[in-house]
Amino acid sequence: MSTTFLTTNEFLTHWQGHRNLTRRVIEAFPEKELFEFSVGGMRSFAELTKEFLAIAAPGLKEIINNVSVPFDEKKEELKTKTALLKAWDESTVLINDYFNRISSERLKENHNLFGQYEFPVFQSLLYFVDNEIHHRGQGYVYLRALGIEPPYFWER
Repeated sequence: MSTTFLTTNEFLTHWQGHRNLTRRVIEAFPEKELFEFSVGGMRSFAELTKEFLAIAAPGLKEIINNVSVPFDEKKEELKTKTALLKAWDESTVLINDYFNRISSERLKENHNLFGQYEFPVFQSLLYFVDNEIHHRGQGYVYLRALGIEPPYFWER
């Protein structure tokens, strides 16, 4: 028996809901703490955000172009909350565009993401979402440590 759990459009809507929530986490940070605060030697939430930006749209671009490009999360030009949010919004537009160019046939094809991870495309897409959720949890811990109530996780 074969059943479709989610359509590709439903998956994209789910993913963008998570991105919307992550954007609200970024907004919740005071500027200084966004770039400097961490717990236990972990990276700041700004650094984690740069990682998200280096994975999602660039990973999709790799997939649609069927190339593998080394991972690069430096993004040193993103030095303010405003710059991070602008890059986030630009990435959101690219994700919608790139995602809609991936054919359903490609979803089960292997792709060597960033020259490091050989998985079927659908697993890479799930990784993009899982990685963001995982690190967003760090952002929640940081916000709580700063005495800031984070956004409700279910309000995507």
